Amino acid sequence: MRVRAFAKINRSLRVLGLRPDGFHELRTVFQSIALHDTLTIRHVRGPFQLTCDDPSCPSDRSNLVWHAVGQAWKAAGRRGAPHGLAIHVEKRIPMSAGLGGGSSDAAAALRALSRTWRIDPARVRTIAASIGADVPYFLEGGTVLGVERGDVLFPLLDAPRAWIVLAIPSFGVSTSDAFAWWDRSKRGRTPFANDLEPVVARRHPEIARLVRALNRAGASQASMSGSGSAVFGLFPTRRAAVAAVESLSRPGRRLILTRTVDRAACQALAAK
Repeated sequence: MRVRAFAKINRSLRVLGLRPDGFHELRTVFQSIALHDTLTIRHVRGPFQLTCDDPSCPSDRSNLVWHAVGQAWKAAGRRGAPHGLAIHVEKRIPMSAGLGGGSSDAAAALRALSRTWRIDPARVRTIAASIGADVPYFLEGGTVLGVERGDVLFPLLDAPRAWIVLAIPSFGVSTSDAFAWWDRSKRGRTPFANDLEPVVARRHPEIARLVRALNRAGASQASMSGSGSAVFGLFPTRRAAVAAVESLSRPGRRLILTRTVDRAACQALAAK
């Protein structure tokens, strides 16, 4: 079985403060994009195996896919440690970039196994929230408002289709670091679409330079996604996005051309 795990951008991200449980109160608008990892799930003998074609991607228990498999295994009423199953991840979503690759991989594994093992959908959503705040979104897809930790979801009308240029710096950003910087800054609401952008850009000026470059290239919106480090620019046509890629190309700069994916398409394509 092969399943797609789509990346996301955050069209907006507001950090409203620190919650009593230690997490942050968020208001964010998620958007699915066509960039995706692919998970191949097969039956094998022996204990569960996880592999990835990117050597920098962990294939041990720190990978959220491990958590998804373990929780789905228990929810299906199976005993002992997961076995008889192997998952291989073809990694295309950059890591530590604010694009949700790890969470999306976990959601894709959970979605596929829940269908095979006939796990109740309500239980699946509970498991997703226990794995990570972003994971429930990837079971939904499209344009979605996320509140509380970002895991309480309100599907919105899908935003009009747009082409996207992703600019991927050579460095990643830890989510915990980005929020710790925000805590220390005490900035609150900012004029940016993403409240984390100014505090991350203060430590990594390349992010601000990429946002300015995308704006100069004609993006209708340019912003950091999530906790970074990826920066995205929205363009109305593929031609405009391709022109932006050409104008931004520099030695050593990684650019990805992709597009938004609406909810129906995301759910229809997820298992292909």
